[in-house]
Amino acid sequence: MKALDELTFDNRFARLGDAFSTHVLPEPLDAPRLVVASEAAMALLDLDPAVAQTPVFAELFGGHKLWAEAEPRAMVYSGHQFGGYTPQLGDGRGLLLGEVYNEAGEHWDLHLKGAGMTPYSRMGDGRAVLRSSIREFLASEALYALGIPSSRALCVIGSDTPVWREKQERGAMLLRMAHSHIRFGHFEYFYYTKKPEQQALLAEHVLNLHYPECREQPEPYLAMFREIVERNAELIAKWQAYGFCHGVMNTDNMSILGITFDFGPFAFLDDFDAHFICNHSDHEGRYSFSNQVPIGQWNLSALAQALTPFISVDALKEALGLYLPLYQANYLDLMRRRLGLTTAEDDDQHLVERLLKLMQNSGVDYTLFFRRLGDESAALAVTRLRDDFVDLAGFDAWAEQYKARVARDGDYGEEQRRARMHAVNPLYILRNYLAQNAIAAAESGDYNEVRRLHEVLSRPFEEQAGMEQYAQRPPDWGKHLEISCSS
Repeated sequence: MKALDELTFDNRFARLGDAFSTHVLPEPLDAPRLVVASEAAMALLDLDPAVAQTPVFAELFGGHKLWAEAEPRAMVYSGHQFGGYTPQLGDGRGLLLGEVYNEAGEHWDLHLKGAGMTPYSRMGDGRAVLRSSIREFLASEALYALGIPSSRALCVIGSDTPVWREKQERGAMLLRMAHSHIRFGHFEYFYYTKKPEQQALLAEHVLNLHYPECREQPEPYLAMFREIVERNAELIAKWQAYGFCHGVMNTDNMSILGITFDFGPFAFLDDFDAHFICNHSDHEGRYSFSNQVPIGQWNLSALAQALTPFISVDALKEALGLYLPLYQANYLDLMRRRLGLTTAEDDDQHLVERLLKLMQNSGVDYTLFFRRLGDESAALAVTRLRDDFVDLAGFDAWAEQYKARVARDGDYGEEQRRARMHAVNPLYILRNYLAQNAIAAAESGDYNEVRRLHEVLSRPFEEQAGMEQYAQRPPDWGKHLEISCSS
């Protein structure tokens, strides 16, 4: 395991030059201190977990110190925000400190969020507050533990620095990691500013570093775009299957790698609601839960437009046509597994749709229903779950269809059924009220709840002794928390 001063940097994005980013130094926080760290994320850098407890750790990720080999850069990009194009965005409060490669040869961006003002801050202060930093940390690591592609989070550093939002809060910094922080909006920026040389350089950079296998195809750029379509179809299928609402699916928040990225007012579903809107600023529901599928396609279309200098329109349209079938196949596969099915039948889609409609009309807890469905045999499970539904006749009809479908799937034994279903149906998810409880404690100076919640969410499928309170339905006050983009 390595010490902090033993990290090896290879700052490939910084070498693209000043057209792509601007050199900016972090603005240090007052009295930086560790709030929480992820040992799993630290392991990706081969870091000894003990270094998180050292003063230099908080100083490095609180903006007071910097590696000699780091090259902090604020990236420039643009994007479609709520459907309207914004010509220039960029890292308004984040800095790409550099790229570190581990002993396995993997490169990881170290991106410090809340690092102060940059040329792209657009009249903002460049800061992040403690609550939003904690939320992103918990979400990044929780999604990864669920098997959903995501950026990772190394740590949150708290401080005494005052930051004004709706009220005075405390500033914080989040160190997040990804193999790349390049977004759809990077390509849009160079396309709409008519900078073909820089756009070509960006395309080569992404192709060579992140999609090298596409070099072997007759049309490498087209092969790369197809891969991006496939990754996003799979990603959004996982969001939908596990009830995750991103909240701000602007093209500048869409990763070129097809990972969950730039967490804002996200939420997991409590009661199933296809029309759920997690962002209280999204007045028209553009980014509602059910809209995430078409918005994913819309965003890929925006990226396709930016790639027209490299790929023919017909080829782009054909690649885009893969999105919905791939999404549907991935989603149905996940939902079959959540229902405990190991084979495929033509009517499975309708079985899922009928269940979700019943859940919608009865306010059934989305996560706990699937978990309890796997606790025992199908016949006993549906009997115990019946009282959660308002339309009893409708549920009884579905239950008969489900039991018959399970019987046709094969008799694997109750223990094997439970193990198989519990391996894909989490007991613990990052509910908004759990995050809020942890944030309230942290804002009072107690970081124990943040750390405990992080530990619980790192093993979402395992029943953990003494942690029953994290697997409960939320109280009434916790179901309708309004989350804003303010951070």
